[in-house]
Amino acid sequence: MGIKIDVVVDYPVDDEVERVLGLAEAVGEPVTVTFRWEGRQAAEHAVLVPAATLALWEHWAPTAYTASDAGEGERGAAEEPELAHPVEWGAFTLFRRRTGGRTAVAREGVVVAELLNPDEAHWLQEKARDVRQGFMDPKQKAAFEEFLARQASLDEQ
Repeated sequence: MGIKIDVVVDYPVDDEVERVLGLAEAVGEPVTVTFRWEGRQAAEHAVLVPAATLALWEHWAPTAYTASDAGEGERGAAEEPELAHPVEWGAFTLFRRRTGGRTAVAREGVVVAELLNPDEAHWLQEKARDVRQGFMDPKQKAAFEEFLARQASLDEQ
């Protein structure tokens, strides 16, 4: 992943969360974030992925991510999803989806990033990279086929 930032949030402060969201948007790279909320024992880990990066990953990833792909098993099915009420953080609004566990981050009505489960972010990045590396656009493919056609056969070598 791109940058790793740990954010400690004891009492949610707009400036602190807004700064992290703004940083992720500014660098244009995935940012790994750890939230420690008051009253919760376990820290919440997420990857804040800029919208353009996520769109690119989802374009190249051949299939949709499922929790079983990351070895989650039945754990995700047993948990009750949180209500999907928007939460304001300064200039940003967070929209938590009831299904899939993603949270869209919008500024002035435009989605600028999404908070994803770290396993899903890693899976998407890896799948997109693998597919993209095996892809040739039509011009590149034609040039490569022409190059191969000009090569001497193994028998002639």
